[in-house]
Amino acid sequence: MGRLHEYQVIGRHLPTESEPSPKLFRMRLFAPNEVVAKSRFWYFLKRFNKVKRATGEIISVNEIFEKTPGQVKNYGIWLRYDSRSGTHNMYKEYRDLNRCAAVESCYQDMAARHRTRFRSIQIIRVAEVASKDVRRPYIKQVVQPKLKFPLPHRVHRASHKRNVSIFLAKRPSTAN
Repeated sequence: MGRLHEYQVIGRHLPTESEPSPKLFRMRLFAPNEVVAKSRFWYFLKRFNKVKRATGEIISVNEIFEKTPGQVKNYGIWLRYDSRSGTHNMYKEYRDLNRCAAVESCYQDMAARHRTRFRSIQIIRVAEVASKDVRRPYIKQVVQPKLKFPLPHRVHRASHKRNVSIFLAKRPSTAN
């Protein structure tokens, strides 16, 4: 699928004599490039506002960048997807560096857990979630303040090669 980017697409119905200044529609979309972002814009606009590509125009397409992309944050994603049995709404949480990476993780997770394709998923909303407001236990376990990761099975190597034999009479202990 490629790396996702966040785009803001603004479009409207073409002006007519009866409606000289039509209403503008703005959407924030996640797509691998501008072409896919425009396509998704028309897909949603056609479904929700009865405006299609032939009778509409795109005013602008801008890429949205994260303010602090190097800082780990918790993201809540509200989505809707079509499965074999129907349409479902869902809320998922991810911990990542930026919104695009969190949405990418969401698409991968949905493909793995629910066998859902990119075209079947509609991202409704993506919001940053404070650590105290996290709902899911798999994210709660990593937002603890003094989290430590044990390093089991550490094999200690000899510091100098001269006096140490490759073959030893006893097995090395890696329990420390």
